[in-house]
Amino acid sequence: MMNTETQFHVLAVDDSIIDRKLIERLLKTSSYQVTAVDSGIKALKYLGLLDDDNTSTDTNSHEVEVNLIITDYCMPEMTGYDLLRKIKGSTSLRDIPVVIMSSENVPARINSCLEQGAEEFFLKPVRQSDVNKLKPRLLRGKHEDLLGNFEGINKRKSVVECVSQDRTRARYNDLDL
Repeated sequence: MMNTETQFHVLAVDDSIIDRKLIERLLKTSSYQVTAVDSGIKALKYLGLLDDDNTSTDTNSHEVEVNLIITDYCMPEMTGYDLLRKIKGSTSLRDIPVVIMSSENVPARINSCLEQGAEEFFLKPVRQSDVNKLKPRLLRGKHEDLLGNFEGINKRKSVVECVSQDRTRARYNDLDL
């Protein structure tokens, strides 16, 4: 188990309790600290971008240390794409990597998310192999801050990996929850 100095904190956002519990379990298995919420609005409140009357603020008043946000694309009230745009439009949180998840393999949607600043796009159900990709990216991100940002090259590769038609996914009832 990692010590708390190197443990990454992930904010997981999904309106489906099954998907939320699955991603939370996968992340905890990989030694991430996880906070799970069921909507984009609750994520923004947790991050300090919304106060109780739903007005936007950009002061991260909670002083929350989040290293990664992983969010479902399709959610009521606020989509994961909308959440991504709010985070990337924030002066205080724009550098936090955001990963989008969706059960729909729509190349235009994947490209839009990556072009708006998503670090990665995972197809649901998310697998341990997907989660295993996150830590090297987070560590690399810390080193790239010192060396310059080369994410554009890696994002193109991510699109090819995610859109691959030969990649099959297990159904939820095949998973041991």
